[in-house]
Amino acid sequence: DNDKNAANSGSELVKALESFGKSQANQSSETREIIDDAKEHAEHIGSNAGNIEHQREHFQTLSEDLYDLVKTAGGKQKLYYTYCPMYNKGKGARWLSESKEIRNPYLGSEMPECGTVEEELN
Repeated sequence: DNDKNAANSGSELVKALESFGKSQANQSSETREIIDDAKEHAEHIGSNAGNIEHQREHFQTLSEDLYDLVKTAGGKQKLYYTYCPMYNKGKGARWLSESKEIRNPYLGSEMPECGTVEEELN
């Protein structure tokens, strides 16, 4: 629910994605596309403090991009791919989490525990 924290996190993620992209010298064109798309959505989140709904819209696509990135490039820690069916007028949305505990980023304090883990990524 904190648009300023979301903006700061979005800006930090842009830097991390840029660094990751540079460190992956032999990355596929698919991986480069995912990184570029993820950066664009993270930039929108970072530049839209004051508009949490807009940030959440971009977070939805960013989450899909990050899931794709982990699936194609791998990861170093266990992650949980979680789904909330209530977001976006019942259309639902997914996100990656470091914790198995549900802390819904889309519905925040309105429905903080809405969601189920769909997949564990190692």
